[in-house]
Amino acid sequence: MSNTISSGALHQLLGIPLDTPLSIDEMCRRLKPLIYPAPMLTRRLELFCRALVSVMQSLDITVLSEEEASSSNGRFAPGTVIFAPGVFPDSLLAINRVATLYNNIIVGIYDEPAPITTDALPQQRLDAIVGRLARDMVHILIFVTDRTWTICTMNGGVVTFNTPYPSREDVRGTLVPKLTAQVVPPRPEEIDIEYGQLKTDTSEFEAIADDFLQCSALWSGNSSLLTHTSTAGLEYRSDFYKRIVARYLDQRSGMSYGFFARQLPVITKPAFDFGSADQVEIRVQEKPFFVEVPQIRVITTRSGCRKNNLDPKKDLVEIGLIQGTDRGRIYLKTPEGCSQSNTAKPSFDTHTILAHALGNALAASILMKLRPGASFPCHLARFGASITHWHDYPQSELLPEGYFLHGEQNPPVSCSTPQSAVYSLRGKIEALEKALQNGTEYKGDIHVEPNHGTNIVGMLSLTETAELLNPLLHPEFVPQEH
Repeated sequence: MSNTISSGALHQLLGIPLDTPLSIDEMCRRLKPLIYPAPMLTRRLELFCRALVSVMQSLDITVLSEEEASSSNGRFAPGTVIFAPGVFPDSLLAINRVATLYNNIIVGIYDEPAPITTDALPQQRLDAIVGRLARDMVHILIFVTDRTWTICTMNGGVVTFNTPYPSREDVRGTLVPKLTAQVVPPRPEEIDIEYGQLKTDTSEFEAIADDFLQCSALWSGNSSLLTHTSTAGLEYRSDFYKRIVARYLDQRSGMSYGFFARQLPVITKPAFDFGSADQVEIRVQEKPFFVEVPQIRVITTRSGCRKNNLDPKKDLVEIGLIQGTDRGRIYLKTPEGCSQSNTAKPSFDTHTILAHALGNALAASILMKLRPGASFPCHLARFGASITHWHDYPQSELLPEGYFLHGEQNPPVSCSTPQSAVYSLRGKIEALEKALQNGTEYKGDIHVEPNHGTNIVGMLSLTETAELLNPLLHPEFVPQEH
């Protein structure tokens, strides 16, 4: 991925940590793994773990001993990735020894097939994975058989390799990114929450809510939109571990996957050839441009809501980026009537959503400089833009005209990670470069996330996007002209 925007700018604009590893080579250098086996291991797990260590060492990844990975208090040091093969009693679970809930990834490894059938619906597959994650208190699952090994992640992603032992290519290209980019919700101290400040009785909100409702109805028949996994229905080892899961999820009642969002109208200025301290530098076709960053505001679905059965006055929130001295800090407005005791939670994907919205504004500014009169900046100023994310991939013939594809070659990380936010923003500028190079109109972008899903962002409304992506459910749809 080209460095269209610097790490310093990403930190300033989105709060992305400066040391976030973005390439696989960086991820390998940062990785600090440990093998923490259960008291009894099968021969198959012993051989698998031995092969895994050998492959990681070939990638110049240093596998730590238990002593090297532990602090003086016996807890695993922050940043350690803990491979936990075998079946553990409660007293020896790795989660008991982590420094904090958010600074260690635990990988359970099992001598059994993955608990999903080939004919399982995506929601059934997700529920099975999340149930096992909660039961064993791990973040990633690996299942080993005599012919295959399978990685399952909390976003419902399943990747199966048809070899009994891990190969160097599969560990480097698939496993390492999943070990490096941790899925965590935005923490309360990172967000300014404005309770009850989203006005839901205005004509602007009602028009946006109608788009969400129509979109929700159109997606309701598509099994790829993973709706909701309730934490109440999961099996826990004890109330103690149930409380740990609740803390990790910031007391959410469940998890939903995918999101709908509407960026509110934003007026941008043409990019400048020379910059000042309050502007951000963007490189397009090897040339620097300097952009004034406008106020970014987005209406989006709250965490845990049922995307296929929305209640706009409870399930929509406003998020945005604070300007001025706190630039990069996020705010969240909950709907009127939503008190602090029942406040809507920010989406796991908050940074990614805002990265897309910010990228839209940057792309519009550059288009105004290079192609005065281009339709995208005008549309963004009048109507904003839509963002749709779901855990599947569109057929090529369904891709909207004027939308440019990117991300297929990125490391396979979840959309809820800092890396995904960076890939979203930088990839959008690369999509714009494709439009400029081809001499075609830019209307939006399609961000493919390998092993995960797709984001479609641009001038189509949420409803139009839903109709376009669900033609078998709605064969009468004809895309509208903009």
